[in-house]
Amino acid sequence: MSNVLIIESSARQQDSISRQLTQQFISQWQAAHPADQITVRDLAVNPVPHLDANLLGGWMKPVEQRSSDEQASLDRSNHLTDELLAADVLVMAAPMYNFAIPSTLKAWLDHVLRAGVTFKYTATGPQGLLTGKRAFVLTARGGIHTGASSDHQEPYLRQVMGFIGIHDVTFIHAEGVNLGGDFQEKGVNHAKALLAQVA
Repeated sequence: MSNVLIIESSARQQDSISRQLTQQFISQWQAAHPADQITVRDLAVNPVPHLDANLLGGWMKPVEQRSSDEQASLDRSNHLTDELLAADVLVMAAPMYNFAIPSTLKAWLDHVLRAGVTFKYTATGPQGLLTGKRAFVLTARGGIHTGASSDHQEPYLRQVMGFIGIHDVTFIHAEGVNLGGDFQEKGVNHAKALLAQVA
């Protein structure tokens, strides 16, 4: 049995294409792996605060020096990090906002990229500690960005995942969804066809 952690980050609930892809992933995965445990964390419904002084204090101060706010921030980070550590498979649903990921997803990453927990510093440089995990990134993009300089999603997320030791990362992009005509249908159908091969 594997644990699957799904991170939703679309600000939209209805008509969200990245959420459509997530639902297809869940249906397929459950059919192929009925014993697996799936956890969904929706960052639009329950947003994670952005990195602030309280979180830094929670990480860096000894317990006796932490304020109650700093301790609460640390507890939240620990909970989110524990979810990630327990996952065998990570799925991030990430619409493209202004050429990058949603700020809610960035805030989640800021909570779980932690020295000594998900990566460590060594004499030869940083080393990821989450080896052996798989990741899938499901995106929805208004334009066509794959391979273009305007794509600040895939390169960033590949680097971040690799930094914590996750190198088996599959990206599935639904592109051109705001271009009008039949671009949206083609983009979504292409993504769904790729997704059908995953589970």
